[in-house]
Parts: sequence; structure tokens; C-alpha cells
Amino acid sequence: MGKLIHTGVVIVGTGFSGMGMAIQLRKEGREDFVVLEKADDFGGTWRDNSYPGCACDIQSHMYSFSFEPKADWSRAFAPQAEIYQYMRDVAAKWDLARNTTFGVEVAGGRWDEEENRWYIATTGGDTYVAQYVVAGIGALHLPQVPHLNGIENFEGTAFHSARWDHDYDLTGKKVAVIGTGASAVQFMPRIAKQVAELTLFQRTPPWVMPKPDHAMPGWAKTALAKVPGAHRGYRNFLYWLNEARAIGFNGHQGMLKAASRLAAWNIKRSVRDPELVAKLTPDYVMGCKRVLISNDYYPAFRRDNVSLDTSGVAEVKARSIVTNDGREIEVDAIIYGTGFQVIDSMEHLDITGRDGVELGKMWAEAGITTYNGINVAGFPNLFFLLGPNTGLGHNSVVFMIESQLNHIREAMKLAERHNVEAIDVRPAAQEKFNVEIQRKLREGVWTQGGCKSWYLDAQGVNRTLWPGFTWRYWLKTRKVDAADFELITRSRTPQLTAS
Repeated sequence: MGKLIHTGVVIVGTGFSGMGMAIQLRKEGREDFVVLEKADDFGGTWRDNSYPGCACDIQSHMYSFSFEPKADWSRAFAPQAEIYQYMRDVAAKWDLARNTTFGVEVAGGRWDEEENRWYIATTGGDTYVAQYVVAGIGALHLPQVPHLNGIENFEGTAFHSARWDHDYDLTGKKVAVIGTGASAVQFMPRIAKQVAELTLFQRTPPWVMPKPDHAMPGWAKTALAKVPGAHRGYRNFLYWLNEARAIGFNGHQGMLKAASRLAAWNIKRSVRDPELVAKLTPDYVMGCKRVLISNDYYPAFRRDNVSLDTSGVAEVKARSIVTNDGREIEVDAIIYGTGFQVIDSMEHLDITGRDGVELGKMWAEAGITTYNGINVAGFPNLFFLLGPNTGLGHNSVVFMIESQLNHIREAMKLAERHNVEAIDVRPAAQEKFNVEIQRKLREGVWTQGGCKSWYLDAQGVNRTLWPGFTWRYWLKTRKVDAADFELITRSRTPQLTAS
């Protein structure tokens, strides 16, 4: 039988979200928290994704904590290894390992209404009892692997980009890449130089813009590090540069159509074959799916060993793939660049709140709804970081995370001021929030742009992105409105000391 471990706050995950929450608590002098991490190191998405060419598509100086600036980023858009090291350095500076238990996977959570405490079960058998739970699990951690007819007969190697097999040497191999998402656009050009043959299976072409990436010059690193206010000024410049893109995504498609002309030029300048250009050119409005950036994706199609298939996979055999148009392509390896189970990962959460309500079941039946993407009515003292409808298509999610960290701490202070055990968002406040954002989302390009994407659930409702400007979200979350919450009075003496 496992141990029963009491603490004040349980934080799940050590990506930017979980690390940020732990640092926020430590800054305020709280030590009654435990961070649970299923892997063996900090880093979240940037630990798990180590495929060739992996890099951020938001500028390095924006994709980092505002309270932990890094002046010496090597490039304007940092590669994975550098972001991963940055996160490990920040974790070391704040001594987060002292409160982190690695190799622990959360199996589920249950709210005890008599004790006003969360019971967090782990796959190892131990149970954590806490007043607050902060879920920093993120949306990009469960790989989406499509079922290919006959895949069980394949005798070669197959893996997802987020579970890259670094022990498998691709040199001289015949490789099939399934999918054209952000990961595939990054790793395909890199491995194309190594493999004998590469066939990219495309269902829907992405819009790919030129990537304004460059090495950061030495003088810039020095100025950002030494000149007072330079780093914050540069970060502010990048913030507003990115923020302007929200105008096009939210009801002003004329801007996106102008940008799509640049993206179309980006294809034609790299690919000479008109038939191939047509296959690589999307028929939906830019922004409907995630806009990607790359300088080497389209040029990779000029290589003699790279081909594009748009007919789809009919069947997988022991050493080949049969396409829907009847061709048989010999392959040694299949690599999935098919993204993640974003909506499904939310609906399969095993969390039980007040009155025995199961969160995953409730969301699967009624749709995913929250308050500010952070709280859920009927689930007291449970907070999501980068939860539903707080993802972005135009700016840095780290900005959103920091806004949420402030909101969570203000919510905890609200409970402390009123000397109560718990707070629970009122259903009316949650409903008001969702009506407002869904009205805005219906006007946006994700709904009106003529495509299907992982932003949408099975009913075509956007449960992923925040509509509009991030500064509006910052305003919405910088203070907690007590009227939006039910205050749950004390029922016992709280046990807040970690043991």
C-alpha cells in the first residue's frame, strides 16, 4: 500500500507552467508545495521533443520568463536544446529539484468534500493530499498517432516525432513521413539530407511563411545584457510586433489574405514544378490552421530524393506503403509528424469534483468549458495552466502562463483573506466567460477560414485558442473578482505541512 503524503499545493508537470508556479510560490516564501513530474528532468515539451531541427516559432526573447531574462540567446528563434538548457538553468537557480519528485505519474484526482482537500493518486501507489492542485500538464504531450491499415504487418521502424528514436540511423534509409504539421516541417528538411529516399504524405498543405531567423550578433547580446532597460525594451517590441497579428486572426481576414500572397510567393520561389506548387498551396484562409515558418521546407522538395504524396495511405505492408492511387512505395521507416491529442487529452482527465462529477466525462458530453481557462465550476481549488481556450496562434504562451500564475496566486490570497478552505468558481461566471469567448471565436479565422484543425472539437467548436489580444487576457486575470467565486468555509484544521 502506498504512502499518504500531505502538502499545501500539488503542481503537476515541469514545463514552463509547472516551473513558473513553483517559482511563484517560492518567491512568496511558500514551501508547502510538491511538484510531480512523470519524466526524469525538467523541461516539458522541450525535454520530450528532440527531433532534428526542433526549434521555437516565437522569438527567443519572448519565449522565456519575463522575470528570468536571457540576453545571450544564440539565435532569434532558439533551437530546442537551448530552450531545454534554459529551463534547466532556471530550475537550478530556484532550486526547484528540492520540491520536485521525478518519475511520478499522476493517475487521477478526487475532491473530498468533508475534508476540503484534493486526493491525488499516482501510478506508483502513493497519494498526495493537498489544499490546492495546479495542473501544468500542457496540451502537447500525448502524441497523435493515426491508425494505418496494416501497420501491424510493418517490419521496419516506426515512431512519432515527439518520441524520436535517436538510436535508429536514418542514413541511406527509405523513409515515409506522415503529416505536415509544425514538427514535420522542421525535421523533414534535416533528414532529407541523410536518407536515400523520403516520401512525405500530405493530407492538407500548411501555410508556411519565411522564417526571419538569424544568429544574434555579439553586440546585440552585450547591449541586451549591459544596457539598462534594453532587454525589456526589445521584449516589448517583440510583444507588440506579434500582438498585431491578432487583428487578422479575429475577423479581419483581409490582412491574412495579404499575408497569404507572401506565403504563396514563398512556395513559388522555391519550387519550380507547377503541379507540385499546386499541391503545396492551401485552399483555405491563412491562420485557419497553425501558420508555420521555415526557410528550408519548400527548398527540400527540389531534392531528387524527396517526393510528395497527396493520395494518402491505403495499406502498410511488411516493407512498403501502398497509396490510394495504387502505387507501392518501399520504406524502411515511418515517422509520424501528426501532432498531439489536444482536445482528447482534456476529455480523458480522471478528475472527480464535488458531488462525484467526473471532469473528463462532463467535458466529453457537454463540451470543454472553463473560467478564464483556469478554473472549472464544481472543482474547487483546482487550477489549470495554459488550459482550454488560452492557447495562442500569434504570440508567446509564456505571457499567458505568467498572467495565469498571477491569477492563481490572487485566488489563493482571496481564500486566505476570507479564512476559508476553498474557492469554487460560480457556474454563472463560467458561463458568461464562455459565451463571450465563443462569440468572438465564431468570428475568427479558425471557424470562418474553411478548414478543419486540431483547434476544434468534434462539434467544430474551438476549445483551444484565446480569441483576440493577449493584453486583454492580462487585464482579465490580473485581479480576482470575489463575486465570481463561492467561498467554502473551513470544516477542519488544515494540514499544510509537507510530510
